[in-house]
Amino acid sequence: MRSQYDLSVVVPFLNEEESIGPMFDAIIHAVEPLECRFEVIFVDDGSSDRTLQIARQMAANDQRLRVISFRRNYGQTPAMAAGIDHARGRVIVTMDGDLQNDPRDIGSLLDKIDEGYDLVVGWRQNRQDKLISRKIPSMIANRLIGKVTGVPIKDNGCSLKAYRADMIQNVPLYAEMHRFIPAMASIAGPRIAEIKVRHHARSFGNSKYGLSRIYKVLLDLLTVKTLAGFFSRPSLWFTLLSVPFTILGLLLALVTTVDFVVTGSFPIPLAGTGLLFITLSIFLFFNGVLGELVYDTGDTRNEDFASVSLARQSAHDDTSPTKEALQR
Repeated sequence: MRSQYDLSVVVPFLNEEESIGPMFDAIIHAVEPLECRFEVIFVDDGSSDRTLQIARQMAANDQRLRVISFRRNYGQTPAMAAGIDHARGRVIVTMDGDLQNDPRDIGSLLDKIDEGYDLVVGWRQNRQDKLISRKIPSMIANRLIGKVTGVPIKDNGCSLKAYRADMIQNVPLYAEMHRFIPAMASIAGPRIAEIKVRHHARSFGNSKYGLSRIYKVLLDLLTVKTLAGFFSRPSLWFTLLSVPFTILGLLLALVTTVDFVVTGSFPIPLAGTGLLFITLSIFLFFNGVLGELVYDTGDTRNEDFASVSLARQSAHDDTSPTKEALQR
């Protein structure tokens, strides 16, 4: 039964054999005082060290721990998505496995969920990372993401977040989309909050991220903007794309016609280029029509979440779902 737990803590790992034991102990010490039914899900993202072996040994000794393993390294977002998909808690908390996120902040995240929010984002105000390679690019990226998506989150890169399961399990996650979850979730109109959380310097191993991820973030940002901005009206997006090609095609057709009337010659290169532009604009327009058909008859997960969110919001004045669960 998916809803037999109040809380699921999902932690992806990649070559963190020194961190995985202390991380599990820290989670248990932080969550046990909350007196809720919880599970911990460790996702091994194709580690080449003893991370998976240690995780399985711990799971054999503690039934609250479940382990998911990948045959190879797929990335943080697929690992996080796998843990979220297998989570059975009403509330899901995600965090990094390098001991930089502090499990003691889980209680504060749940308090905010109790206030009626669907997504609570951690803000590493006193971030313990390198200035040039981590902090400055992150600051620029957060401002850019806020401007483009219209969701002004101060720290999109913080993995410490809390979600209602019926929301996050209906948000599509792929590529490097974990940092864009607030923007992706905004399609369904959830209530989003941001709170300050602790952040520690890395104790073991090396960071898996650097400046090389910038181009991936920019590409994913374009994808998210397209999905969030034109999710319910793809025909508008493709029509806007086709407009410049239509104008260029018509101008070239006009030039070709005038040249033929005045000189009697037929400029085949201009005519062929104009025909290609017009054909491309028609192709884009019908892609928009196809997108409308897919939207009308395809995946309705976000509409389902919107209905659930609306029903829960109307009942929130009487009771808080998470507090009610904790009191049972």
